[in-house]
Amino acid sequence: MTQKYAKERNMTYKELIDQKLSLLPSLPGCYLMKNEHNEIIYVGKAKNLKNRVKSYFKQAHDGKTQLLVNDIRDFETIVTRTNKESLLLEINLIQKYQPHYNIKLKAGSMYPYLKITNEKDPQLIIAHQIEKDNALYFGPYPNVGAAQETLQLLQKSYPLRRCSKQEKRACFYYHLDQCIGCCDHEISQEEYQIAIQKIQRFLNGDVSHIKQELTKKMTVAATMLEFEKAADYRNQIHYIETTVEKQAILSKDYSNHDLFGYFIKNGLLSIQVFLLRQSSIIKREATIFHCYGNPEDEVLSFILQFYSDGQHLLPKEILVPDTLDTVLLEEAMNVKISTPKIGKKKHMLDLAIKNSELAVNERIRLDELKDQKTIGAAQELANYLNIPKAHIIESFDHSNTQGTNPVSGMVVYINGQPAKKMYRKFKIKTVIGSHEFATTQEVIRRRYSRLLKEKATLPDLILMDGGPIQVSAAKEVLEDELGLSIPIAGMVKNDKHKTASLIFGENLDVIDLPLDSAAFRLIQRIQEEVHRYAITFHRQLRSKKSLSSHLDAIVGVGPKTKRKILMHFKTTQELKQATYEDFKEIGINKTVCQHLINWLNQQN
Repeated sequence: MTQKYAKERNMTYKELIDQKLSLLPSLPGCYLMKNEHNEIIYVGKAKNLKNRVKSYFKQAHDGKTQLLVNDIRDFETIVTRTNKESLLLEINLIQKYQPHYNIKLKAGSMYPYLKITNEKDPQLIIAHQIEKDNALYFGPYPNVGAAQETLQLLQKSYPLRRCSKQEKRACFYYHLDQCIGCCDHEISQEEYQIAIQKIQRFLNGDVSHIKQELTKKMTVAATMLEFEKAADYRNQIHYIETTVEKQAILSKDYSNHDLFGYFIKNGLLSIQVFLLRQSSIIKREATIFHCYGNPEDEVLSFILQFYSDGQHLLPKEILVPDTLDTVLLEEAMNVKISTPKIGKKKHMLDLAIKNSELAVNERIRLDELKDQKTIGAAQELANYLNIPKAHIIESFDHSNTQGTNPVSGMVVYINGQPAKKMYRKFKIKTVIGSHEFATTQEVIRRRYSRLLKEKATLPDLILMDGGPIQVSAAKEVLEDELGLSIPIAGMVKNDKHKTASLIFGENLDVIDLPLDSAAFRLIQRIQEEVHRYAITFHRQLRSKKSLSSHLDAIVGVGPKTKRKILMHFKTTQELKQATYEDFKEIGINKTVCQHLINWLNQQN
């Protein structure tokens, strides 16, 4: 779900976050925090996404973390099977997005790997990024310290080259048995391979052989009364037993694989694309849309379009579930399409399917919550007022400045959501000064006599942003003049200009809605929206009149020229930023253009 999703449903970012927090799975994975511009500002990993992500919003934090939390307007999650996968994915996401708050993890200080170089005399070193150099990479490690400890252990147990190739004699490390000795004599490739295989076995989790060797050395050292050396061997064994974890060797196969997982529920089709490079997820693309045909056909169509937009290169292989017609897809795309049955590829495909399922379930739940907030809120309001329905609500507010430039604004809500294309503005024509009763009658008369004339749909409820005066004025026009019986309620405000209750019925009874009810929150949103709409229109009109009076004082600006300027420049501020060329473009002659520029220079 995104900020766009929230905006379309008239949700605040806090409401969106609260709803998404309630839907988080208790699974490992990565989370991506986003700011108001939908930019990813922080990437993190968690053993339990539900607990970790909730902690940002439900606990107090220190200064730096609070700055991050203050910037968060949305978040996204990617579920993984294990913490190791979360770590790998987190690294790739940070490398890709370079989030502002992941300062310590930006390029140059990423999680480290152990690397066996691809040279005649290979070295075992620490690397911070993977290159296409046919070297062997192991990791990543959670920090440099962990990588260094493992490196030191292996340099003592299975040494490779530690010196430079320019050494003229045996290096210092050779005398410590921590260099294989290419500085002293020629080392065969077979000898290197034996050492490399032992390192690989160790880093892939087979630590029994090295533990046996170290235990034997420790016993010999103790027998020879070399207690310091024996203690060193003991520490190495302890390190292996307590901190060494199985590290997956990254694939030397640099071919690319894309995975497509999908899940359909309640007519919603969720598709997740995982781009795999070197056996790691480097990118995820997710989409959810309504499925009106066969889901498998929709997915096939999606895959074809995914690569036809020019944004994605075809990989060496595409992995899809066995429910899709792989033969047809392979013929259409001229690329290998397969369904893995075992191994890491199968595991990754299952992960894409699982994330698709979580995404569609989240969307369905958010839609349900949205319906409670909108359609449900409108019906709840109708129930409180004891009217059949409140499917269409029209609300009015007036605005003026000490009786000048009086206007009204009308907003429309359908099923609890704003229908902005149906909003209307009214310049008051028959009322001079600030006259609430007469202004209300003019606007109501103009609006509903027009709907009657056009035989248009009438609202189920009218809400006036005012008290008894406005409600009485509206009822008089509707019932006595137009013969209409539309329920009318007034939104009564407190001293903070916020809706506190409604007045409704023949006797204008006060109806106090529960403050925590969906109906009350809907009323609040309508009141704030109609007030915003009316006052914005009033300010625009006032600004335009001010601009018009300024133009009257400029030599050469007659009624036609003034009309051109007012049509093109909506406010005084826009006019003040205009250039000579701007005036020429709207058909004003050179002399008047220069007069306008001179006037602007004086104003600025």
